[in-house]
Amino acid sequence: MSENGEVSLRIEGAVAHVTFDRPAARNAMTFAMYARLGEICDQLEPRGDLRAIVFRGAGGAFVAGTEISEFTQFSGGQDGVDYEERIDSTVSRLSALPAPTLAVIDGAAVGGGIVIAASCDLRIVTPNAKFGVPIARTVGNCLSAANIARLVRAFGDGPARQMLLLSRFLDGETVHRLGFATECVDPAHLEAEVERHIQKLCEAAPLTVNACRELFGRIQMVAPDDSDVIARVYGSRDFREGVQAFLEKRRPEWTGN
Repeated sequence: MSENGEVSLRIEGAVAHVTFDRPAARNAMTFAMYARLGEICDQLEPRGDLRAIVFRGAGGAFVAGTEISEFTQFSGGQDGVDYEERIDSTVSRLSALPAPTLAVIDGAAVGGGIVIAASCDLRIVTPNAKFGVPIARTVGNCLSAANIARLVRAFGDGPARQMLLLSRFLDGETVHRLGFATECVDPAHLEAEVERHIQKLCEAAPLTVNACRELFGRIQMVAPDDSDVIARVYGSRDFREGVQAFLEKRRPEWTGN
C-alpha cells in the first residue's frame, strides 16, 4: 500500500463497490486519492448497466477527512480556493453518477468524509459511526458554501451549525434519528443490511429511480460565490498555525489573523 493510499473499484454485475483504502490513517484522503476518485467517476459515468454504487472505507473507518500534511504546501489563500473548488468538483460528480449511491459507514466520517457521505443518495450506519467537522478546533480552515449547503440539507441547519461552530460529533444512532441514515444497525448485521438495500435498488424501476435522482439534483440550493471567504481563511496565519499544531499534536494558538 502506497503512503498516498488507494481508492479501489470493483464491479460485480450491476453493482459497483468503491473502497477508500488507507486504514493506517483512518482513510484520510490524500490529494492522490481524490484524483483516483475522479478517475473512478470517469469509469462509472458512462455505465448504463449499474443499479447501485456502494462507497465504504477499509479497516474500521469511512473517511477521516483530508490528510492534513497535504496543506503544508499551501502558500496563500488562492491555494485554499483551488483546493475547495477541486473537492467540490469531485464530490459533485458523486451526486451525478448513473446509479443510486449508498455510503456504508462504520467508524469516522469526518471533514471531507462527512461531505462524501452527504453526497450519496442513501446511507447505512452503525452505532460506532462518528460524524463531525471539528475544523474550528483543529486546523482552522473552512468549508465551501456548496459543502456547507450539503450538510444543512443532510442534517438540518441546527446540527450542521453545532458540528461546524462547536466541533460537536454525532454518532450513528443520532444521525439515524435525524434522517441522515436509512438504518443504524449493529456491525454484525451490517453486511446483511447492505445486501438488502442493494437488492431493493436492483429491483426498482430504473427510469423512475434515475428521474427522481435527477429532479432531486435540480432542486438543490445554488451556493453563492465563496472565494473571498475561503481565500481569507486559507491565507491566514491561524490556518498555518492550525496545520502546524495538528502535525505537532499540540493545541493551536489562535490569534484571529
